[in-house]
Amino acid sequence: MSGGDFLYFDSHAHYDDGQFDGDRDALLASLPAGGVDHVVDPSQDAATARAAAALAERYPHVYFAAGYHPHEAAAMDEAGYAEIVRLLAHPKCVAVGEIGLDYHYDFSPRDVQNAVFRRMLALAGETGKPAVVHDREATADTLAALRGSPGVRGVVHCYSGSWETARELLAMGWYLSFTGVVTFKNARRVLETVEKIPADRYMIETDAPYMAPEPHRGERNSSLLLPHIARRIAAVRGVDEETVARESRENALRFFGLA
Repeated sequence: MSGGDFLYFDSHAHYDDGQFDGDRDALLASLPAGGVDHVVDPSQDAATARAAAALAERYPHVYFAAGYHPHEAAAMDEAGYAEIVRLLAHPKCVAVGEIGLDYHYDFSPRDVQNAVFRRMLALAGETGKPAVVHDREATADTLAALRGSPGVRGVVHCYSGSWETARELLAMGWYLSFTGVVTFKNARRVLETVEKIPADRYMIETDAPYMAPEPHRGERNSSLLLPHIARRIAAVRGVDEETVARESRENALRFFGLA
C-alpha cells in the first residue's frame, strides 16, 4: 500500500493524455496495489470523453467525467454536445467535466467559454450529476455562473484561490479539491483554505500528468504520488496522512455517488 494500509481516491487524473501512451495500461493496472482504488478521468471534449470511457470500461477502479473544457469550448458543435449527453448516461460516468473558464490562456473567446460553461452547468442540473469545474484567472465570472445555477452541485478542482472565495463556494454547497500545488513554496494563500475547510468538503487529486507535487515537480505526475499531497495537507491540518486519505476518499465516494 501507499504510505500505509489505507486507500486513496484520485478525484481528477487525465489518463487519456498522450504522456501516458508508453505505459498507460501498466500504470493503471498497478494503482490498486499502490494504494489507489478509485480514479476519475475527466475529459476535455467529446473525443477525450470517449477515450476516458474506454479506460473506465477496461479498469474497475477507473471512472470518468464528460464535458467540454474551456480550452475546447470554441470547438464544441451540436454533434459534440450530443456525444457528451450520450456519454453522461454511461454507467461509469460520474460527473460533467472538466468544464469552466480559463482567462490565462484564452484558447477560446471568453464569451464562448461562458456560453459553453453555462450550457454544461445546465446539463449537470438536468442529469443530476455533479460538475467538475476549472477556474483559472476567471473567479468572478466563475462565481457568477455558479450563482446562476443554484440547482447544480460540484467541485472546483485544483483549488488554489483565497479563503474568502472558498467560503463563498462552500456556502453554495460546493466542494474543493487540492493538487500538488499545496506542496509548492508559493502556496501560502491556498494553505489557509487547506487549514480551515471542513473535513467533509475536500478531495485530493493529482491532475496527472500535470502538477506533480514536490519533490517530483516538473516530472510526469500519476496517482501514485497522492501521498505527497496528503502529507502536506495533514501537516497543515494537524492530523496524520491516514486521516487525510480517509476523509478525502470518503468525500469523493459520496460526491461522485459511489458510496
